[in-house]
Amino acid sequence: MTERNKALLAIIICVLIWGFSFISIKVAVAVIPPMTLGAMRFAIALVFLLFIKQKLAPEERLKLRDLPLLAGAGLTGVTFYFLCENNGVALVTVSEASITIGVIPVITLLAERISGKVKHIALRSWVGTALSIAGVWLVAGASGGTSGNLLGYLYMGGAALCWVAYGFLTRPLFTRCSQIHIVFWQSVAGFLGFIPFALAESPRWLMPTLPVMLHVGFLGIFCSAIAYWFYARSLQVLGVAISSIFINFIPVVTAIAGFFLMGDRLYPVQWVGAALVLVGVTLTIIEKKC
Repeated sequence: MTERNKALLAIIICVLIWGFSFISIKVAVAVIPPMTLGAMRFAIALVFLLFIKQKLAPEERLKLRDLPLLAGAGLTGVTFYFLCENNGVALVTVSEASITIGVIPVITLLAERISGKVKHIALRSWVGTALSIAGVWLVAGASGGTSGNLLGYLYMGGAALCWVAYGFLTRPLFTRCSQIHIVFWQSVAGFLGFIPFALAESPRWLMPTLPVMLHVGFLGIFCSAIAYWFYARSLQVLGVAISSIFINFIPVVTAIAGFFLMGDRLYPVQWVGAALVLVGVTLTIIEKKC
């Protein structure tokens, strides 16, 4: 298997995990405040990542020159991303939230073009991105209505920008750091960023039950450690633009998981949306033949 195919497999596993994560978040956040939940899941992730780092890169040390990028990516891609997303989802409809996150590939393509990292973006990439956004809209529920909540839109827009910034801040690190080293120290920064927000939520802290803690464990080990590690692999091999387009699979996975695990209904329009996302992503990742 080529490195590119391994990276594609990694990003597919990543979005599968993140797609299932919304079920665990829904269960856990009913008992644990959002930013406290973020701190808990990344505390668990750090223990897991430290163990893996000791196995794969025991001699790799944190260097001062890497600290700004590691801290910046950790704060934007972990702390501030979840801060914006959690608050935004509370204020807008599910479809609005999904569509906003769905435009991450568009913002990424524009940022690649403006920064000069990519001199030409193929038409099929733009078409594929547009199809995937349309698919996300159908899967999330095109008839979901609109909230008209400006603050909610700003929060969700902030989440999208944070995720794009995370990708661009992470990319330069691959030339001098291992993937596990990058993800570990980013997670440290993200966890530390959660602490003041979690302490502010302390009046709402409750003792979680064992089932809730199992969901927190899943969020920590799989969604916050393994998935971020796999996403880093994808970023290094596939680049920011292709990795970001796969984010649009997350609502599809969540809808299908809800159908099988939660008894949610799946309407024909949602299957059409899932197909559009698949076609859109395929168009984007197809390599041009010489």
